[in-house]
Amino acid sequence: MSNAPIGVFDSGLGGLSAVREFLSVLPCENIVYFGDTGRVPYGNRSSVTIKKYALQDAEFLLKHNVKMIVAACGTVSSVAKDLGGVLPVPYTGVVSPTAFAAAEKTKNGKIGVIGTTATINSHSYRNCLNKKHPEFRVYEQDCPLFVPLVENGFINKDDQIVRLVIKRYLTPLVDAGIDTLILGCTHYPILREAISSVIGDKVTLVDSGMETAIYSAKILKENNLLNESKSKGTCKFYVSDTPDGFENIAGLFLGREMEHKAEQISIEEFKSKG
Repeated sequence: MSNAPIGVFDSGLGGLSAVREFLSVLPCENIVYFGDTGRVPYGNRSSVTIKKYALQDAEFLLKHNVKMIVAACGTVSSVAKDLGGVLPVPYTGVVSPTAFAAAEKTKNGKIGVIGTTATINSHSYRNCLNKKHPEFRVYEQDCPLFVPLVENGFINKDDQIVRLVIKRYLTPLVDAGIDTLILGCTHYPILREAISSVIGDKVTLVDSGMETAIYSAKILKENNLLNESKSKGTCKFYVSDTPDGFENIAGLFLGREMEHKAEQISIEEFKSKG
């Protein structure tokens, strides 16, 4: 079982930024990634639909005998919080690991959260933080233009369009005095340099992909599921729409060229039990 892959899923491309961190933190692990590109985005769907999609995505990964499932999607992690309770393998979303890291990093207890509209409307990060730290002040902001910016290649910190959008969304959080900012969507780390250049280096950015990779390593170790092989792990990629567009931009998220082609599958064949 320890040689089995880790299953990672997202509503589309963004979860590849989390895979990038998994490859760094757990280089010997094999990974099966599913991007639901045929039904992206999840961020503006109803909670019922998001839960249905999440369960179908997990069912697909289970067919690959994964030893752990990771919802690299902030929207799924926020809305389908009970998904882990119906799975036969360890599971994590991105909310709890990221919120824990933000709580450790903040000095003044003022934390900003940015994410999709569904993530922000769920108040998942705020609730998670305030459950253990009721004294914290959490400032939430949805950033619906960030995803199309990234997917259309607008990521340069010197691009005036990029800077204007970042200022539009983040100025109220900076004015509120936050010292820590949760990047609550897997697309957002691609804008990390641009965000820092606009809001300044006094605000610590918390990458949900990195924190989830670190947490997943802990879970695997606790369950004696770490791959003991010293060889480099492999990645397999699956999508629910044509893989052409996926492969063209995947390198931006992975920080490297894809070693294997993405394969298209029919996700509707995996019926949710909910």
